[in-house]
Amino acid sequence: MRTYLYATVFITGMTTLAVEFAASRLLGNYFGASNLVWASIVGLILIYLTVGYFLGGRWADRSPEYGTFFKILCWGSFAVGLVPVIARPILSIASRAFDALQVGVMAGSFIVVLILFSVPITLLGTASPFAIRLAITDPRTVGVTSGRVYAISTLGSFIGTFLPVLILIPWLGTFRTFLFFSLITLITALIGLAMTKNQRAALTLVWMPVVIIILFVIGFPGTDKPTEGLVYETESAYNYIQVVQSGEYTYLRLNEGQGIHSIYHPTQIDFKGPWDMAVAAPFFNPPPISPDQITSMAIVGLAAGTTARQATAVYGPDLMIDGIEIDPTIIEVARTYFNMTEPNLNVITEDGRWALAHSANSYQIISVDAYRPPYIPWHLTTQEFFQTARDHLTSDGVLVINVGRTPDDRRMVSALYSTLASVFPSVFVVDLPLTFNTMIYATMQPTHIDNLIINLGLMEKEENIHPLLLRTMRTALENLQLEPEPGIVFTDDKAPVEGITNSIVIDFFLSGQTELIQ
Repeated sequence: MRTYLYATVFITGMTTLAVEFAASRLLGNYFGASNLVWASIVGLILIYLTVGYFLGGRWADRSPEYGTFFKILCWGSFAVGLVPVIARPILSIASRAFDALQVGVMAGSFIVVLILFSVPITLLGTASPFAIRLAITDPRTVGVTSGRVYAISTLGSFIGTFLPVLILIPWLGTFRTFLFFSLITLITALIGLAMTKNQRAALTLVWMPVVIIILFVIGFPGTDKPTEGLVYETESAYNYIQVVQSGEYTYLRLNEGQGIHSIYHPTQIDFKGPWDMAVAAPFFNPPPISPDQITSMAIVGLAAGTTARQATAVYGPDLMIDGIEIDPTIIEVARTYFNMTEPNLNVITEDGRWALAHSANSYQIISVDAYRPPYIPWHLTTQEFFQTARDHLTSDGVLVINVGRTPDDRRMVSALYSTLASVFPSVFVVDLPLTFNTMIYATMQPTHIDNLIINLGLMEKEENIHPLLLRTMRTALENLQLEPEPGIVFTDDKAPVEGITNSIVIDFFLSGQTELIQ
């Protein structure tokens, strides 16, 4: 029986960590995956486990019976399966509140869902101290037994860390991942209960796995989020992905949906958004510059390929583009729903920094479009990263980044400007009209804004210049900003990106403002 006890501890440890990671996805689909959300989940899970450890020890002393142990796990694992069922209508309300920026409703929904985890996690948390009490038969082996139980539980937790993220959530989805771990732990507990000569007790609880199996089979009718125009949704190891249709426009939305990451129209190419502005980058260099001189480009944060499609339209099919996107599921969605089939686009499915550092190519344009508060990968904001980018630019190359901000908070713009200015000789800041986006251009050569003015004048006299190029050059000139206030220079050793973005996002929500174009 002791061997089975240890196996149960392994399964319980696996389920506890799996629930924590599944909780991050369950909430991330509606509230995002910022470190604030993660901190709330991890912090409360630890509190619930603490309560479970305390109760488990006391419970075990009062009723040191295998039957009691397995009954507790039955109810705890069954509660795991109920979490997504109960949470879904609450999160549906939260989704509508998020779109309308109703902070009170959104925060209330977030708190209620977190409270839902208190019952299953607390009950599962009783497993280790209870198992120690049952496994100890000789007081002289208390230390060895305790160490063995916690080692086995931790090993299970290790498996529970990777299994949902890498396999089950992309394969089954978040809701069925909860049900999967609920069922595995529940069956383990019921078998254990039957093995302790409590067959009658086991039979009285056999309805639990039946309910979970029924929920698993029938699934959850409807979409995860009540999004108007939704044509497709899926989950990957990295994101909750939505494809939304509005008229002839197709939009890519990720996670909580506060932001459009790509846009597609079968006949239109100019969307007056941040994707467009990368094509203007080379014209900050000394004139004259002809579009046919631009033959190489890298995009860090390819998403569904809006920037690649626009650059191909402006510079022609001879433009070689390396598009870097970490999420392979987004690439599949892009090819299916966004017509991302350009033959000159080489898709690289890797982390942006790693892929750029290991690229054998040099580029005239490097576009970094991976900064969307609060999801700004700090390792793509540092001096060291920008030095890597500089090492992969040609002598006339230009780096362009898209930075999120609010009308009253430009700290991230200032910080990235200062960081870029420590690596590149010339840096220019352009606010995109009617959005909360700022484009920052950094050139390999010392340059002046007069270069853009002259290049635009030359382009306006030429025939067959794509109107998107002319429009973005004019937009850059008309919305050029003065040099911002000095900001912190981000380094690999110190890049407090999360602190800045969290503050920006919280202040924005509390202000009740809404972005016009994203």
